[in-house]
Amino acid sequence: MNTEHFTVGFIGLGLIGGSIARTIRRVHPESMIYGFDIDTESGKLACKEGVLNQFFDEFDSRFATCDIIFLCAPVSINIEYLKKLKDMVSDQCLITDVGSVKGPMQQAVRELGMEPQFIGGHPMVGSEKTGYANSNDHLLENAYYFLTPSNNTQFHLTARFSSFVQGLGALAVTLKPEEHDYITASISHVPHIIAAELVHLVRKSDHNNGMLKQLAAGGFKDITRIASSSPVMWEQICLNNSDNIQQILRDMVADLQQVIKELDEKNGSFVNDYFKTAGEYRDSVPDHSVGLFTKVHKLYIDIPDEPGTIATAASQLAFNNISIKNIGIVHNREFEEGVLEIILYDEESCTRAAEVLRERNYTVHLR
Repeated sequence: MNTEHFTVGFIGLGLIGGSIARTIRRVHPESMIYGFDIDTESGKLACKEGVLNQFFDEFDSRFATCDIIFLCAPVSINIEYLKKLKDMVSDQCLITDVGSVKGPMQQAVRELGMEPQFIGGHPMVGSEKTGYANSNDHLLENAYYFLTPSNNTQFHLTARFSSFVQGLGALAVTLKPEEHDYITASISHVPHIIAAELVHLVRKSDHNNGMLKQLAAGGFKDITRIASSSPVMWEQICLNNSDNIQQILRDMVADLQQVIKELDEKNGSFVNDYFKTAGEYRDSVPDHSVGLFTKVHKLYIDIPDEPGTIATAASQLAFNNISIKNIGIVHNREFEEGVLEIILYDEESCTRAAEVLRERNYTVHLR
């Protein structure tokens, strides 16, 4: 595969498919990129922006000319398109997916006899926002990109695809499909369920004219942000990785039952160690690489309640060409320091903003 002049197809142009397509267009501008999605507006926009050379509003035989095909629809739909591709593409066409569950897809590939040309893929990126309109050409940068080839995948395809992924700015990590599914259940699927459950817990308790909703901003809204993700997507994920998710949830329930028991016995040393070990492990998690959850670049500053103070702080950033994504007063500061919350677009902007404000004697708390 000539990485400067090759043809790539996308079946599905959502957040992930759209971002990969945008990145390929940026890194390999001479490539030919085809796209198909039931959302024709996304396809038209991708063509208008020059990301796609051509958009198909129905499954098209021209996918047979592709060197790489990305399946970017939900798992069950990807499997149906895989069946259509079986007798359409050559043996040297690399087919990959981007789903966060590998087991069902790998089984379908095996049953169809397509293992030699299939490499499961999963870029560890995401957002509570979905769709092509929210995609960008830097989403993959410094993000782990899981590759899950089978024992029967052509070795040279795996090597080439790993090199290709890294050329897009991602960090290629090769895993067995079953290892991948357990890992993602632990660090993504179950956390999404927990976030949703925390929201349900507050929702069911909010009997006092919505008072809990009013007061639950700040830290609560931040730690439950991922509960706003696509319900259609998460239905697919949970059903297709059910065994791993159930096992981890059972382990969690057992741990919570232990916490209840120790609280009942007023065991302060257990409670202390419970938070201590969690805090130590959490603080040891690296902050420099991109994970499954899109990082929110925030800082907080202390300001007096006086007219013009917000405008003054914002003007200082604007004067230094630092764009603000959002800004607002934090009313519930149980989990956050600082009165004014400023959300920036990226890590560099956040760091520069903190420097600018500290130089002007603001007390700044980085998220």
